[in-house]
Amino acid sequence: MVLAGVPTSALVVFALIGVALALFVSEVIPNDVTAIGIVVALAALEPWTGVDARGAISGFANTATVTIVAMYMLSAGIQRTGLVQRLGVHLARFTRGSETRALAAAIGTTGPIAGVVNNTPVVAVFIPMITDLARETGVSPSKLLLPLSYAAILGGTLTLIGTSTNLLASEFAAALLDRGPIGMFEFTALGAVVLVVGLAYLMTVGRWLTPARIPVDADLVEEFELEDFLAELRVGPDSAAVGLPIAAMDERTDGAVTPLQVRRNGETFLAAGSDQRIQPGDVVVLNGSRPAVNRFRRRFGLDRLDRGAVTEETFADADSSDRLGKAVVPETSRFLGETLSESRLEAFHGMTVLAIRRGSELVRTDLEEVPLEAGDLLLVQTTPESVEYFADGDDLLVIGEDALDRLDEEDAEDIAPLSPETPVAVAVMVAVVGLAALDVLPVVIAALGGVFAMVVTGCLSSADAYDAVSWNVVFLLAGVIPLGLAMEATGGAALIAEGLVATGSVLPLVAVLLLFYVVTGLLANVITPVATVVLMIPIAVDAAARLDASGFTFLLAVTFASATSFMTPVGYQTNLMVYGPGGYEFTDFLRVGGPLQLLLSVVTTLGIVEIWGI
Repeated sequence: MVLAGVPTSALVVFALIGVALALFVSEVIPNDVTAIGIVVALAALEPWTGVDARGAISGFANTATVTIVAMYMLSAGIQRTGLVQRLGVHLARFTRGSETRALAAAIGTTGPIAGVVNNTPVVAVFIPMITDLARETGVSPSKLLLPLSYAAILGGTLTLIGTSTNLLASEFAAALLDRGPIGMFEFTALGAVVLVVGLAYLMTVGRWLTPARIPVDADLVEEFELEDFLAELRVGPDSAAVGLPIAAMDERTDGAVTPLQVRRNGETFLAAGSDQRIQPGDVVVLNGSRPAVNRFRRRFGLDRLDRGAVTEETFADADSSDRLGKAVVPETSRFLGETLSESRLEAFHGMTVLAIRRGSELVRTDLEEVPLEAGDLLLVQTTPESVEYFADGDDLLVIGEDALDRLDEEDAEDIAPLSPETPVAVAVMVAVVGLAALDVLPVVIAALGGVFAMVVTGCLSSADAYDAVSWNVVFLLAGVIPLGLAMEATGGAALIAEGLVATGSVLPLVAVLLLFYVVTGLLANVITPVATVVLMIPIAVDAAARLDASGFTFLLAVTFASATSFMTPVGYQTNLMVYGPGGYEFTDFLRVGGPLQLLLSVVTTLGIVEIWGI
């Protein structure tokens, strides 16, 4: 059946894509869950989509999916060596006191590293160091963190294993074109040009456009505007609180007021999990709105202290190990979607959340009922034990406030010790890249062999290997790959390509290529780069055939455009990671990333034409 010249099967697939795009943009449900729904819908609507059950789940067996799983594991093995942390320490020593050196070192090292190591853990390691480095240099961390994320994105264009979109493009190149998969360093020359141009932009125009959202030397209490939400109250001899466990005081306020510390005769007790009972003369440090604190004070008969506002120094000067700090909720966190009360952070880890920054929004009341989202920045009262616990996982990225203070007192070996397995892990990674680059083994087999070698040599435990994988990304990848099959099977890709090809009658071929790059880039900033490359490559290859142009040239344009999403915080996961710590607004990504994306669209298009022709 054909409707207005469009087959019904293609209309069904277009409708399915439309629903998927709406869900991707709105994030009413997680993107990986949307991808699972796509798999189910494609198989259930087989008479119209042309994709049977085996085809619908083919994404899970796709070599790109398996390679990405292996690369997550290999990256974890390299991260656990301590090499990236050691590099961060040396960079901090080199750049202290100079904003220019700090920016150049941060982006100049992150970019190349991201070409061979998954950029998410690289950025995760660098965020705490860059934040402290900014404080030491006397510059807002906002001026360094956004360039850090952009440099990691740029570095992904250097090699085949730099990003998941590169690996997907390689699969499409083998399936849709009369050639094999893309080589390990086949587009490295162009990637190097993109990286150099991008870094030059970040050091000049981008540096000027990047805002200083967080004030230099900002007290954490001031940064989260908590001056009116922290108080110190003294317990008198006749107070109703005398003899009560600290936890009981918290329970009797329905969460409106949270005790943080109890100070007694020079000693300080952390309220979370404490078995101490309130005694006369105790000073209780509280978190809550002013009306709630006043109700709390009247209920228990407490006296307000008049010795100035509670600040970050109030916690730092106390005779206790707890400190104020910041924590980012990454996309891999098991706390996503959970409220703070459900996460049990305070009960299990002694970590109390005082405020949540979500973009430009600041949440300071009713925190227990706020569902956590990727990119949230939490102001926390935490302990060294909690910091150490979360440092070994992917649930929270805790940003301490004293990392650089150790540089003057300790050697790099003490601050960032290297694992005994470091030489083996590095040798394994070099072997994986070398075997794939020389075509001795397909990249998927080389990567899986590298994982096997790292596990059997003790560089990585099997549990750590599985924990290192961002399974939500894997399911997203496996779920959207069959959409490309449906587009091809129903003729949907050909229909869209036919419309875009019409521009060839009024535009030169290089301008059509640029148009594909721009459209792909805009789409990747709204939905995920993975979904974009799956949708756009079949269209681009079909359009190239109709224009009698090189299909590989058009495929590369889509690949690079998908891999360089700078204009929104949701366009790339590293953007989300710096969103909160940098205090950015949504428009900051458009202001800094928009010109960069436009610049690279021209540079990349011309570079592709120059190297591969059209």
